[in-house]
Formats: sequence, structure tokens, C-alpha cells
Amino acid sequence: MLKKLKNNYFLLVSIFLILYFFFNLLSGQRGLFSYFEKKKILNDSKNKELSLLDQINDLDFKNSLLGDNLDLDYVETLIRERFLFGKKSEKIYIIKKND
Repeated sequence: MLKKLKNNYFLLVSIFLILYFFFNLLSGQRGLFSYFEKKKILNDSKNKELSLLDQINDLDFKNSLLGDNLDLDYVETLIRERFLFGKKSEKIYIIKKND
């Protein structure tokens, strides 16, 4: 038995090393599964960045409307939406959903 192990020593070490590298290829911090996970996180982060940039651009545009050159139409729209104001001849209806 010991003689067979000595004869097949190179084969056993080779099999062990192949299995070791195969498992490290698939798992671990730099493995294949980790790569796909990090790629998914990167895509999610890029999508989130794009949505945040859109929100920033929208807020910049709204801020520019309230800057030095005041847009009175936009101010009127804000007052109507937030404070439910209207003109004298207007009637404002508030529709509430009954859940």
C-alpha cells in the first residue's frame, strides 16, 4: 500500500492541486460567483446614478425657475398645488379616496 502511494505521489499531488485551483476559480473573493455578484452591483449602482442625475437635473431646472429671473407662471403653479389657492371665480374640488 505504501509502495503504491509512493508510485502515485505525483498523480495525487496533481489531482489535489487541480481540485484546489478549480474551487478557488469558482469561489472566493476573486472567483467566478463573486465576479457575477460584483457585476450586478455595478449595474445597479450605474442605474441608481442615472436616476439620481435625472433628479438633480430636474431640481436644478426648478431652482433656476425660482432664481433671479422669477418665472411667475411656475410660482403660480406651485401655489396652486401646495396651498390649494385659486382665483375668485374658481371652485376647487378635493377628491379623497375611501379605502
